[in-house]
Amino acid sequence: MARISFERSGWIGFAVLGLVMGGLFAAEGRFVAAVLAAGALLGLAWWMAPWRGGRSPRHAALAELPAQDRRVVIYWRPGCAFCSRLRAALGDAGKQATWVNIWQDEEAAEYVRSVNGGDETVPTVVLDGQPVTNPDPRRVREHLR
Repeated sequence: MARISFERSGWIGFAVLGLVMGGLFAAEGRFVAAVLAAGALLGLAWWMAPWRGGRSPRHAALAELPAQDRRVVIYWRPGCAFCSRLRAALGDAGKQATWVNIWQDEEAAEYVRSVNGGDETVPTVVLDGQPVTNPDPRRVREHLR
């Protein structure tokens, strides 16, 4: 059964709040405030949306791949500042890793919970078969070489 939480559905609230606040400010004639409020809140909603980043591979499908095709697997979720930090720090090298969005795949979320004491702590990075929670980006970059 899929877990429903504020984190997974909170983006909807930010989207609605952005539209409402933008509308209220616009109705008052405060157009700059309307654009700023709506833009900031809709941007935050997009950043937290579970579909951000496109469709990711399924955890079950990754398990069937040969080991050399899954040397670096990064389990992440939208709205995670640590995941964004890792992606930015890896730069182009991060394209060599396999990124799995745990909000799109319940099996991936279960795996992350299983290696993190029941918590959905991300980024959880599997480096040559060994899970590491929130690793230093330099360590991940070394495995991508």
